[in-house]
Amino acid sequence: MDQTMKVLCTICARAGSRGVANKNLRLINGLPLIAYSLRQAVESKLFSQIAVSSESPEIRDTALAHGATFVVDRPAEMASDTAPKLPAIRHCVETTEREFGQFDIIIDLDATAPLRIAADIIGALELLKQTNAENVITGTPAHRSPYFNLVEQDEDGIVHLSKPLKDVVTRRQDSPKCFDMNASIYVWRRDALLNNPSLFVSSTRLFEMPRERSLDIDSQADFEMVEWMMSKGSAK
Repeated sequence: MDQTMKVLCTICARAGSRGVANKNLRLINGLPLIAYSLRQAVESKLFSQIAVSSESPEIRDTALAHGATFVVDRPAEMASDTAPKLPAIRHCVETTEREFGQFDIIIDLDATAPLRIAADIIGALELLKQTNAENVITGTPAHRSPYFNLVEQDEDGIVHLSKPLKDVVTRRQDSPKCFDMNASIYVWRRDALLNNPSLFVSSTRLFEMPRERSLDIDSQADFEMVEWMMSKGSAK
């Protein structure tokens, strides 16, 4: 753990899922999905506490068995299919702080992103510390560019570039660098998380991760892909 600051890890894991039922507890290569994020958090040695927020007693018990140091009973209104994630993270932070006092940095790990490694978590925190950023998100180079080969369709069915530039871009590598957010790691200075309604603020930075560690599980096909990658060692 970084001795100069108090860092909290949050992991928010709902029982419900429209894509894959109870996916956070589903076994993948012999471990519950949520266990991978917990093990990565422990391995990073960054955290004063590792808190898991869930409305499910089974998820909370599983989390404690795999490295969580504190669990939070997530309110039902924050655990629906339509509930945004940021309020659940804030609730988890505030509940944990009532028990352990105030933290300086919050790092949220998405439970459905098991292919990240501890070095990714460490790197995202280092980017925050080395800059004036209030928060850091993670992403991977985008498949498509809105300046070159990503189009929008208007109400008349006509398509056009999503973000055309004044000077026409004829090669993708000449367009501004774009990223797909991978929803793997979010890092905040405490006040930036608690006092901003949006994820994006004026100083938000991005920590780049390779595509092979950026898959977010949201379907049966994603599960099968991750299992295959783990068996082949592709995510190392």
